[in-house]
Amino acid sequence: MKIVDAKNLTKYYGDLKALDNIDFEILKGECFGFLGPNGAGKTTAMSIIYCFMPPTSGNVRVFDMDVTENQSQIKSKIGVMPQDDNLDPDLTVFENLIVYARYFDILKKDSSRLAWELLDFVELKGKADVKIGSLSGGMKRRLILARSLINNPELLILDEPTTGLDPHSRRAVWEKLDYLKARDTTLILSTHYMEEAERLCDRVAIMDSGKIVTIDAPSRLMDLHGGNLEDVYIKLTGRKLKEVVV
Repeated sequence: MKIVDAKNLTKYYGDLKALDNIDFEILKGECFGFLGPNGAGKTTAMSIIYCFMPPTSGNVRVFDMDVTENQSQIKSKIGVMPQDDNLDPDLTVFENLIVYARYFDILKKDSSRLAWELLDFVELKGKADVKIGSLSGGMKRRLILARSLINNPELLILDEPTTGLDPHSRRAVWEKLDYLKARDTTLILSTHYMEEAERLCDRVAIMDSGKIVTIDAPSRLMDLHGGNLEDVYIKLTGRKLKEVVV
């Protein structure tokens, strides 16, 4: 079953073509990765999927609904873990979850129960009453993950979920995503960490300058082209990730 189906997707920002006529589909229960450097078009593609911005042209359907016509229905079934820290610093850890639940019209008695369950899931129950400024970077990322799950989404979109984290914190987030995958939650992940893509993704779309170079399972790409995913990227695009300008 297709959760996302994109055809001829193009996005311009003024004269800049951020997405260049790309096609992809994402299946129920899989972890699909957009792999590439900053500026490749990963975040733009995901932003269109969760109805944050419209495409310039092309067609994108999520849960068999058009992203330009059924935004409310689509958003109700999606959780989003953005790259940036947009937690409310004036609220406690617990309050951040409660306030966010209001966007989904979740009753207060239910949101409180859900908040405690999610804090337990991301191992932050002991931090429930502290302000955001007291949290480490890894704790903030885990809290943002918890917040993205408040509406029990069928599709979870994760934009660079472990950027800036130390190896221990990164692995902690990966373990939570493994659990969600086992629960048949569909995951869409953007990353420039090759190890992360190899570890989590069933299939990856290697992106470069707004185009999709190829889509396949990480293991198959490495078998076909040799080396790790970074080696594959270099072979397919002709340049290293660090050579791409943001």
